[in-house]
Amino acid sequence: MENPSGLRSVRGGRDLSPRTPLPETERPRLGQILIDAGALSPAAREDALARQARVDARLGDILVADGTIDRPLLHAAIAGQFGAALANLTEEPPDPVLVAMLGADTCLSLGLLPWRRTASDVEIASARPEEFERHRPRLEQLFGPVRMAITGELEIHDAIWRLRPAELVTRAETRVPAVESCRTLAFSPARAHPVTLAAVFVCIVLVFFHPMPALRFLTFWAILTLLANSLLKGAALARHLVRLRAASRDDDLPIVARQPRISLLVPLFRERRIAGRLIARLDRLDYPRELLDILLVVEADDRVTRDTLAGLDLPPHMRCVTVPEGSVKTKPRALNYALDFCRGSIIGVYDAEDAPDPDQLNRVVERFHRRGPDLACVQATLDFYNSRSNWLARCFAVEYAAWFRVVLPGLTGLGLVAPLGGTSLFFRRQVLEDLGGWDAHNVTEDADLGVRLARHGYRTEFILSVTSEEANCRALPWIRQRSRWLKGYMMTWAVHMRRPLKLMAQLGPRRFLGFQMLFLGTISQFLLAPFLWLFWLLPFGMQHPFAPAFGPIIMGGLLVAFLLSEAISIAVGLVAVRGPDHRHLLPWVLTLHFYFPLAALAAYKGLFELLTWPFYWDKTEHGIYPETEPGADAAKTVSAPVERASETGGGRRKAEDRSVLMRRRRRA
Repeated sequence: MENPSGLRSVRGGRDLSPRTPLPETERPRLGQILIDAGALSPAAREDALARQARVDARLGDILVADGTIDRPLLHAAIAGQFGAALANLTEEPPDPVLVAMLGADTCLSLGLLPWRRTASDVEIASARPEEFERHRPRLEQLFGPVRMAITGELEIHDAIWRLRPAELVTRAETRVPAVESCRTLAFSPARAHPVTLAAVFVCIVLVFFHPMPALRFLTFWAILTLLANSLLKGAALARHLVRLRAASRDDDLPIVARQPRISLLVPLFRERRIAGRLIARLDRLDYPRELLDILLVVEADDRVTRDTLAGLDLPPHMRCVTVPEGSVKTKPRALNYALDFCRGSIIGVYDAEDAPDPDQLNRVVERFHRRGPDLACVQATLDFYNSRSNWLARCFAVEYAAWFRVVLPGLTGLGLVAPLGGTSLFFRRQVLEDLGGWDAHNVTEDADLGVRLARHGYRTEFILSVTSEEANCRALPWIRQRSRWLKGYMMTWAVHMRRPLKLMAQLGPRRFLGFQMLFLGTISQFLLAPFLWLFWLLPFGMQHPFAPAFGPIIMGGLLVAFLLSEAISIAVGLVAVRGPDHRHLLPWVLTLHFYFPLAALAAYKGLFELLTWPFYWDKTEHGIYPETEPGADAAKTVSAPVERASETGGGRRKAEDRSVLMRRRRRA
């Protein structure tokens, strides 16, 4: 069979595709064009069309994901199908003036790129030619007469990255409205509001001249906030236990008729050790490859990670996005920058060391499908694969189990504000963009986004799917990581309490109180931890230093509140680790009393940084400890080519058959 002129042109280096646009009724079918070109068999076309009926993907995307055809051949075939020119953006870069007229973010969102001006019109490169006529009125209003040319989505992304980096960087750093971002808060004393400085000065004077009343008040506040925080955890525990008895399992969720495309953002920074293992973990995800869009997000000055990734053979559904330098260097800024380059309707976030359950994406899609549009975010459960490494790892695993298996699901079940985890998060893209993405200046962007979702009336739910991570179980790195988290809690509380009445109006009194109990309670109990430690003198027969000042009745009440809080914390920990995968942690629950003092040190470090270096991101190093989750050995061996990159259509069908079999077994 002879190739159409458009297909010959790509391989011969010249663009011979027809320039007369073809009406929709006269366009040949893409599959037939490829069959006539000898690039596709009729059987392969029927198989791809059958799969297209089950997924939200174009035929060409399916064929490229399978490795049946390559991208240049696909673009040439589409150019022949639509009777359009084939835009080679590498040999003839787009006109930057024309691109600026449309705007970088618009180009990325619409899959359009103003390419070049001719004597009669402006040629617009399109990655979605079926949508071009819908945008024609807007384009003609800007440019006058326009004509469509054909290119690919990734080619547009690459051109925009080269032409408009500054515009995208500014957008990434300022997506969140100023009133909901910490970038406009003055954390340092030199920039603080005079009223704030006056209040701090008065407090210092009172402590200096009247130390005993001040110390008594701080002790009382420490116990009060500890009790409030513990009662919140107790309510979450009760809700969790009720849910275990009554709720249906995730396995009973319906199978989605047409699965959507998912973009996964994986921010990386100085990840020499873990990059190869990461690719293998992500490749174990059981989701159609034509619907996977995995973006490895790397900072421009991070030569370590960029060189490491350059040595890997990435599959077609994985690509690197390089983030130019800017005023801050944080994970949320990188996520914001990469968001414009995503192609999916669901946006997910993974960390560099994550090992998600293979069926996690299917569970996410099913949950979104069942719950409706007001469910904006789905959070998977986080766990550790090196929980047996040492005592610190065991305590960290107990804490994570309590937080992600009991407290956070319980809070969402009660309809309260729940700070999100930083990974294994999945959002409806439209909601995420409406909220402005992540606050680029907040060092706990996950907790802040959880609050903003609640403020704007959206819900978050947890699914019974696990992502294993590497526990940071060396003392100094643990303190550094925890100091960033606590500094971010301080930032988040300060940002959202900037207008407390508006916050209460948006959340309602009950959720507003829960927000205070969780955020202000957590901050207070770690900063005032030494006042709480003094109560441990009583069981050993020693007197509390402030007992004479409080009197026996007040002192007894404070002691009861302290013991009740400790009992609730122990109960939450025991319930969280009672399952078969965590039973080995049961004896270590009681040792958390020796673990949390490290968090007090982290809180002081975080407060100091908040006043001196608020937007500094204290990086956590990954790849220190070996993995022990199922399949980890296979992941460790991957350091260069990834086998899935050359997977054939038949291999993909076998993977899908395995997926169906796994779901049937779960339901059985």
